[in-house]
Amino acid sequence: MHRVLVVDDEPQILRALVINLKARGYQVDTAADGSTALRVAAANHPDVIILDLGLPDMDGVQVITRVRGWTRVPIIVLSARQTSEEKVKALDAGADDFVTKPFGMDELLARLRAAVRRSDPVQAEEEPVVETVGFTVDLAAKKVHRAGRDVRLTPTEWHLLEVLIRGTGKLVSHKQLLLEVWGPTHLTETNYLRVYMAQLRRKLEADPSHPRHLITEPGMGYRFEP
Repeated sequence: MHRVLVVDDEPQILRALVINLKARGYQVDTAADGSTALRVAAANHPDVIILDLGLPDMDGVQVITRVRGWTRVPIIVLSARQTSEEKVKALDAGADDFVTKPFGMDELLARLRAAVRRSDPVQAEEEPVVETVGFTVDLAAKKVHRAGRDVRLTPTEWHLLEVLIRGTGKLVSHKQLLLEVWGPTHLTETNYLRVYMAQLRRKLEADPSHPRHLITEPGMGYRFEP
């Protein structure tokens, strides 16, 4: 049974999520502010955290940053904030996903199931290590090595790379990448892809201007070649 920590200061949302999650077999802890969330997370070690950004005592991004100081537990942000800047800030702080209020319960539960699958240690042990001429990607450990050193990727960069690697050799469309990494509210933000792909190439490619592994398919999407 997986344990979920729901952090939100709106009682009706907490109540709805507790009912729906318990009905599907999850153990559920709740917190109405950031300090309580941090205390409960440290004590109960949830498998996933669902987190609102607008908390009464601290910003949700602060909660993400502090949680990331000691655990890689998946964090799904659930927030009414809709600006791209707010979402990028949360994702770069270490959030794994972003769902905008008002939200569909089915979509949130699907994202929760995906987060649980990615963090499941049994499944993680089966994740491959992908080797290229220039770098190695360990999907289970979520690490990238190049020239004998760890390459530091932001959570968003890692998520984008992971999606491409899981479709090795196949074209992954702009729409699919935006949906997987940024969610359904960003399906037209192809500028995000250009910026983050450029960052990945600078960190991983021997010649970023002539990439060997992170290939652009003009007008369609991107492809990973090992």
